[in-house]
Amino acid sequence: MAVAAALALPLTLLAPVPGFADTVMPDYVQLVKQSSPWVVNISTISKPKAQPAFDSGNEPIFPPGPAGDMFRHFFQQMPQQQQREPIRSLGSGFIISADGYILTNAHVVAGADKITVKLSDQQEYPAKVIGQDKRTDIALIKIDAKNLPVAQIGNSDKIQVGEWVLAIGEPFGLDHTATHGIVSAIGRDLPDESYVPFIQTDAPVNPGNSGGPLIDANGKVIGINSQIYTKSGGYMGISFAIPINVAMNVVDQLKATGKVTRGYLGVLIQPVTNDLAKSFGLSDTRGALVAQVEPNTPAAKAGLKSGDIITKFNGKVIKHSGELPIMVGMAPIGKPASLTVLRDGKEHEMTVVIEKLDKQDMEAAAGTQAAIEKMGLKVSSLTSDDLQQLNIKYGVKVDAIKNDSPFASVLAPGDILLEVNRQPMKSTGDLRKALDAAPKNRPIAIRLLRDGQPLFLAVQLGD
Repeated sequence: MAVAAALALPLTLLAPVPGFADTVMPDYVQLVKQSSPWVVNISTISKPKAQPAFDSGNEPIFPPGPAGDMFRHFFQQMPQQQQREPIRSLGSGFIISADGYILTNAHVVAGADKITVKLSDQQEYPAKVIGQDKRTDIALIKIDAKNLPVAQIGNSDKIQVGEWVLAIGEPFGLDHTATHGIVSAIGRDLPDESYVPFIQTDAPVNPGNSGGPLIDANGKVIGINSQIYTKSGGYMGISFAIPINVAMNVVDQLKATGKVTRGYLGVLIQPVTNDLAKSFGLSDTRGALVAQVEPNTPAAKAGLKSGDIITKFNGKVIKHSGELPIMVGMAPIGKPASLTVLRDGKEHEMTVVIEKLDKQDMEAAAGTQAAIEKMGLKVSSLTSDDLQQLNIKYGVKVDAIKNDSPFASVLAPGDILLEVNRQPMKSTGDLRKALDAAPKNRPIAIRLLRDGQPLFLAVQLGD
């Protein structure tokens, strides 16, 4: 039996940091005592699929690339003795109402045929899924019980980097394990997670912590532990939690309808870099730069243009571009929303009526970039300052080209595409349309601007 050895290390007294004389660590003993009763363990059983998506190490198979390697949902898979035996998984959650509503991650209960919730007093209850939202990885489940202890919900909009936090969950099946750390960063954008501005912490979390609470020094839930950054499958000092404000907005909709409806604006956006901020005369990189406005959308009807910088949505400052999709997604459908837009160095107030986000709207926005990148190109729209400096009315900039792209021998980074197959390039969407319509059995003409000089080139997209 392994025995943990205690290490006695010499203590070094540090001089107090000015301004922090009154700062003390939370009373974690008290925090754990008051929080543990409303934290639950969640176990699921799923019928095995015909082609199990697990390798010999019983871990999920992730897509190739850094996103698949680094950011993985970390629910725990119990070892499979035989391929046809049920798949057992473990996770965590917490009680948000005395009548049995429980909040957890969607990936904890996804595909489960049976869900069992174990309370801190070891009582077990069957649970049913009220609703789940894969885009935010939030699930609402319910057990048939009354007079349950309930978590205190905090305000994730008010957390600050450096705050102490506590995580309670079931890592590797070790129930009600408490760990602590600090908030390392806020508003983190992760791959394929456009609706969640993650809280980054260094609180140790591992497989089985998914769905458990991230608790502040006042004992209030400020996040839901969801993902880790790892090369090994275990904790490496970086973990991510879903802000509780995002989660509770989803919960309200799941309770009412069992599904989540999101707002739609109809723009493709990009971050405001330091160089772009200087070119626009901005003192910082706040806001979301509009790279493209889709036709017949709320943005187009409101008069938004490529090159606009949206700095506020409904009066709330957009600190970075990743916040805009979240704000729009949470906005009421069919209601007017106010935008503060920077155009040509001047602020403009605009009103837009938010519409419902449909599946085809998401596919259209994502499909434009994907279709262009499939051809081995990475492009971006030009700002109004770019157009003025280049003395052109429209164009799309080539940012990068893959070696195996049909354009590799023709184009170069920095080229400005003016026309493709005789179609003007006013947006990245125009490029996609031109590529989709281009013949594959003969070369197409490209008119571009290179080093300030216009020229025509030809490229053949297929055999």
